[in-house]
Amino acid sequence: MSQVRAFLAIDLDDDLKPKINKIIKEFKKIDTRIKYVELANLHLTLKFFGDIDTNGLNLLEEKIANVVSEVEPFNIKIKSCGAFPNENHIKVIWVGIEDDTILKDLHDNLDKEFNKLGFDLDKKFSTHLTIGRMKSAKNKNQVKSTIEEFSDVEIGEMRVDKISLKKSTLTPSGPIYEDIKVFKL
Repeated sequence: MSQVRAFLAIDLDDDLKPKINKIIKEFKKIDTRIKYVELANLHLTLKFFGDIDTNGLNLLEEKIANVVSEVEPFNIKIKSCGAFPNENHIKVIWVGIEDDTILKDLHDNLDKEFNKLGFDLDKKFSTHLTIGRMKSAKNKNQVKSTIEEFSDVEIGEMRVDKISLKKSTLTPSGPIYEDIKVFKL
């Protein structure tokens, strides 16, 4: 039985990456331990499946295709910077999505279908792009100040016209993401 570590995502447009890279460069000026997401890997996760049996991929692809067939392409606005779980206990640094109703509806419809295949429903879904994971509390106040500095940053708008079922291969130098299948809206 072969398995693949999989997730469903929306890739970030390349023209928005330099703006996010400027924010990352500001965090890199701080003497702290943050593991940054490679610019090529920036994405918005719709569902993380974990390790799944490759025999089940067809069923998963069928569910995704059925849901996206009902969805028209739409725009999202990438704006703001924040932290999970909060700015006093920083684990993840992110940039956010404004006016995300269509995105949340897409997620919820997909999640209901995945639940029929035995996947747990997401308890919390937050529309965001992870840009880094904080590995220690060293200079947390400087990190917090930088998050506050970019709390209203405007990254830009992008058109969402496809979502991708991706394979994640973990390596010592970071994950490698490959498209299993791309679904056009």
